[in-house]
Amino acid sequence: MIDIAVIGTGRIGSHHVRALAEDVPAARVVAVVDPALDRAHALAERHDIPHALPSLDQALDLDALDAVVVSTPLPTHRPLIEQAAASGLHVFTEKPVAASVAETRAALEATDAAGVVFQVGFNRRFAEPWATAHAAVAAGEIGAVHRLHSLTRDPGPFTADPARIPAGTIVRETLIHDFDVISWFMGEARPVRVHTAADALIVPSARAQGFLDTAVVTTRYDSGAIATAEASFSAVYGYDLRGEVFGADGMVQMGSPVSSGARRFAADGLHARTAGTDTERFHDSYVAEFSAFCRAVEGEETPGRPTGADGLAAQVLADAALLSHAEGREVHVEEVAQ
Repeated sequence: MIDIAVIGTGRIGSHHVRALAEDVPAARVVAVVDPALDRAHALAERHDIPHALPSLDQALDLDALDAVVVSTPLPTHRPLIEQAAASGLHVFTEKPVAASVAETRAALEATDAAGVVFQVGFNRRFAEPWATAHAAVAAGEIGAVHRLHSLTRDPGPFTADPARIPAGTIVRETLIHDFDVISWFMGEARPVRVHTAADALIVPSARAQGFLDTAVVTTRYDSGAIATAEASFSAVYGYDLRGEVFGADGMVQMGSPVSSGARRFAADGLHARTAGTDTERFHDSYVAEFSAFCRAVEGEETPGRPTGADGLAAQVLADAALLSHAEGREVHVEEVAQ
């Protein structure tokens, strides 16, 4: 049994507590950590978790603790990762690892030095369509890869205040999933050049403040393959995650905008359900990634599990994409990868 403290009780942290407590037999959540103690206490009580604590410092005093799950805002990731690793705890962190390549390298160095398991929350790898497609590509079933496309469209309408969203979020925190998917499917091929087209198309009034809500990033690989990653903050029809890999001998596709296998046909056309959040539609993949983390902590080999190195590979693409947008040019990956 792996004793875990979950740090952060926001939307994704609350889901992680539920997934671990209810659906991962190898895990035991022993503490919920958040400065918002009322929220932490309520979450702990809901899932019969013995401790609700204001900081990781207090959690480190617990008699039994093997690992932490970091599900806090991005600026806190690196210090929490480093503190946990220095205390000998295994670390699962939500994506991205940190805010830049340099910070990601520092977090990776800390976990490597401590010799702990370090996993990044790229749960799309554990979703059945993506896992099945990846196995087919890795087995050579579609031949040499020519084109990849990965997209993330958040359900609309977009109602957030753009002023409260950090600059570059659509690249750094949304497209980071797509960058990992692309890197995972490309295998040994290395990214060479990156170009970004991005704008505020949903909230044009926020454009002058540097807000971005729509983005397409194109990456050229040394194999000649071309990959595109696309994101939007507002798909009016619902949450939409998809991907496609096209090769010399065929193609694989992943995902669908619909959230149900049911279809209704009527005089006004075809109707299909597209509602659902990431935690609803991909709950099984979240459970699977935590199960893989627990197995790794127990010493089991877990091929394909996203490690700190995978987090760094995705961050390199994110930094290159942000630089490309800022300077309006194609960026060579080596500019940001040093």
